[in-house]
Amino acid sequence: MLKLLSDAVFSFDVEWIPDPKSAEVLHHSTPVDGPCPEAKNSFEALWADARKEGDPDDFQPYLKTILCRIVSLAGILREKTPNGPELKLISLPVDVEDSSKCEEKSLLVTFLKSVGRKKPQLVGYNSAQADVPIIVQRSIVHGLPGFGFSDRPDKPWLGVDYFDARNSEYNVDLADALGQFRDRPSLHQAASLSGIPGKIEVSGASVAEMWADEKLDEIVAYNEFDAFTTHLLWARIAHFSGLLSSDEYSEEQMHVRKLLDSEKQSGKVHLQKFIDEWDRLREVTGQQKLIL
Repeated sequence: MLKLLSDAVFSFDVEWIPDPKSAEVLHHSTPVDGPCPEAKNSFEALWADARKEGDPDDFQPYLKTILCRIVSLAGILREKTPNGPELKLISLPVDVEDSSKCEEKSLLVTFLKSVGRKKPQLVGYNSAQADVPIIVQRSIVHGLPGFGFSDRPDKPWLGVDYFDARNSEYNVDLADALGQFRDRPSLHQAASLSGIPGKIEVSGASVAEMWADEKLDEIVAYNEFDAFTTHLLWARIAHFSGLLSSDEYSEEQMHVRKLLDSEKQSGKVHLQKFIDEWDRLREVTGQQKLIL
């Protein structure tokens, strides 16, 4: 299981869509400038090509991540302080109404600079196979430098390494921690059975259509749900791994609840759905009270 609890932990999730520019370059699709219904034709061009190599009846076949565009990144940053851990919700884009801040290149620069500077322990779900690779691939597509994110030590134990999930403790994939291949549960399954909200109303398959319909605010909200889910599942696994005592695990959940309440009071009213689902699942799974 997990071996290290770093002073800074970033439980994150990335949302992406088929990239209209990839469709334009590779399949000569009509150029698309930003979210619009016409983007669905670009999506279909990429999906149609993928069906040739896979299931011809798959409505939305898996696309190689380099063919996709990142539209949102969200995470819970946990930092150690003398008074205990402090949690902060980070969401990109910061302003969905500002088109310049919604550009993929802008999202990547912000993420790479922040992570490259703070060097937190990255925690995700299937992140070693999906989230980290798409960040790297799309950064290269845009011709970006690594901003410290790409730095690697000579040996895994000599520093932070985000490119060696097998040997480095700074690229933590919870899916790998829970199982391999057929035994690997989905995030929704692992979380829900543990009394933690999984997918709420939206799934990853809906993101492309939401983007084309200019519902980026809903994508960011969905992304934030997954970030909270990932962090709560990380805390549960850290507790099992002996990195958090039972008291510390209980306190971690309380910190998450306080963050949810604070963000809701600041205007993120959609987080009430997460709170309600958390309460419901705790009752259904027999965990009405936070573990002590």
